[in-house]
Amino acid sequence: MSDRPVPTRTADADERAHTAATSPNLELVQAAYRAFHRRDTEALLDVLAPDVRWIHPDSMSEYSLGGTRHGHAGVRSFLSHVPTVVKAMRIEPREFLESGDRVVVFGVRQVTSTRGTTEELKFVHSWTLRDGKATVMEDIFDSAPFRRVIEN
Repeated sequence: MSDRPVPTRTADADERAHTAATSPNLELVQAAYRAFHRRDTEALLDVLAPDVRWIHPDSMSEYSLGGTRHGHAGVRSFLSHVPTVVKAMRIEPREFLESGDRVVVFGVRQVTSTRGTTEELKFVHSWTLRDGKATVMEDIFDSAPFRRVIEN
């Protein structure tokens, strides 16, 4: 596999499911988004290495959404906590860039506060893969607008 980034643009999860001739790493990351979209935690965990590092900005720690979670138990705990802070969240990956063992995803998420306010916020996810599993998923975003959604 070349170290040169390979962009893959998609419109939505259904279209991604039909993308032809993708690499195993790209397929793995896309499977993670499909599982997340279905709220299928077990399918998401199947994509993740047992010792995965699940990383979010430290600035979200006030809401117990920041820092690094370790392993499947850490990811499961994080995912079960999110609905206590926001009413809903929809992740929409829009562009995938692949280079070696890394897949970087640019997208937006619609976040709905517990009071019903919805905002669209940009994100970058950096996935590191090894031996057919994701070993690191880092969620990179501007936490100030996310915090405003939570607090409003």
